[in-house]
Amino acid sequence: MCLSNHRITRRGALAGGVAAAAAAVALGEPAKAGPKANGPLDLTYPLTTSFPAFEPGEEAVRHTVATIEKDGYFLQEWKILEHIGTHVDAPAHFTKGGRVATELQPSELILPAVVVDIADRAARDADTVVTVADLRAFERRHGRIPDGAAVLMHSGWGKRSGDADAYRGVDAAGRMHFPGFGTDACEWLLRHRKIRSLGVDTLSIDPGNSVTYDTHHVLTGADRYGMENLANLHRLPPTGATIMVGLIPYEGGSGGQARVLATR
Repeated sequence: MCLSNHRITRRGALAGGVAAAAAAVALGEPAKAGPKANGPLDLTYPLTTSFPAFEPGEEAVRHTVATIEKDGYFLQEWKILEHIGTHVDAPAHFTKGGRVATELQPSELILPAVVVDIADRAARDADTVVTVADLRAFERRHGRIPDGAAVLMHSGWGKRSGDADAYRGVDAAGRMHFPGFGTDACEWLLRHRKIRSLGVDTLSIDPGNSVTYDTHHVLTGADRYGMENLANLHRLPPTGATIMVGLIPYEGGSGGQARVLATR
């Protein structure tokens, strides 16, 4: 909602807030609802101006447009890329003629999810990827990956998210190093498990040292979408979760920010 052509007084705003709180109490509803201990798990990072970008200089920028003291309401303006923070890569991101953000259907955004944990190996090798062998070992231990699922990689990279260089894995030559999905694993999941999405707790579904982005091309070429910079994957069980991807439907979007929630 934009209020730039409609000014309200501070007193009016306060009165409205008090009335709303009173109405909530009268209806037996709390004025403010706290998080439920066993409620959905948030897999989303807050979008901040310091969250690591794929390239330095691509970070989000914001400034205040209106304040309560001056204008009677608070409003900010943001300058962001579609692929910053927790976000979705729509098929159009790497595939010419692929579907854009507005064309992804709600049925594609509520999915069963499995979590493949490669954190121990990633701690030793930043360039490691999820392999077909990892997927087969996962199924031997946890059962078959369901068709139409989102397959999520937990590499432990989230603990680096407060340090842009560490999260990007930058070496002395400026090259990036972080885990991702191997192309063979992506192809295997598409062919044998008909997956709907891949998700990672890093900046890219391809490993950081990739210069050809083959996994992106394979995934989006199959009309599937990716999710990057997912948080809290260490708190999800290997199987049994359902994720809900609240994608912003940018017009013509190659993807966009998403609030990703999971039930456990």
